[in-house]
Amino acid sequence: MTELVERVDDDDRVIGLVGRGEAIRRRWLHRIATVVCRDTRGKILVHRRPADADRFPNGMNFMLGGASEPGETYEEAAARELTEELGVRAHPRFVLKFTCAGVISPYWLGLHEAVVTGPVAPDPDEIAWYDWLTEPQLAEVAEDEAFVPDAREAYHRWAAPRRGGPAPAGPTG
Repeated sequence: MTELVERVDDDDRVIGLVGRGEAIRRRWLHRIATVVCRDTRGKILVHRRPADADRFPNGMNFMLGGASEPGETYEEAAARELTEELGVRAHPRFVLKFTCAGVISPYWLGLHEAVVTGPVAPDPDEIAWYDWLTEPQLAEVAEDEAFVPDAREAYHRWAAPRRGGPAPAGPTG
C-alpha cells in the first residue's frame, strides 16, 4: 500500500497528495515531523537505527519522526511518531521548521521537543539502541560520521540558539 503525503510548495502550502516514494523520487517537497526527547533530568535521547533499515541503516540520530499524514499538523504527526517509535504519549512543543535539502530528497522539517516522564518501549524496527546523553555529549556524537546527515543539519539549527549563535538560516515557520 502506498503511503500518501502532502506535496507542498516552497512556502509549505499543500499543492496535492502524492505517494511518498514518488515525492522522494521526484524530489518534491513534503512534510516530516520530528521530536527531540528529553528525560526529566534534561538528557536527550539519542538512538541508532537498525542495520536493516531502508533509510540510514545504523545511522545515529537525536530525533524521532517521519512523514506527516495527509491532514495532520506537524504537532499531530510528531505526537503520533513518538507513540509509534518510542511507545510514549506526550505533547510535543514546536521549536522550528525549515526546508532540509535532504540526502534522499528535500522536505520541510518540523522539529519539536517533548519531555518523556515514563518508561520507553522502542520499536525495534525503528530503534536498535538508545541512550540518554547530555547536550555536550550530543554535540560530540552529532559530529560522528555515523550521525545521519539530515539530523546533523537539524542539530546545528536546533543547537545554535542554545550556544548563543545566530538564529537558524533559511525558511522557517
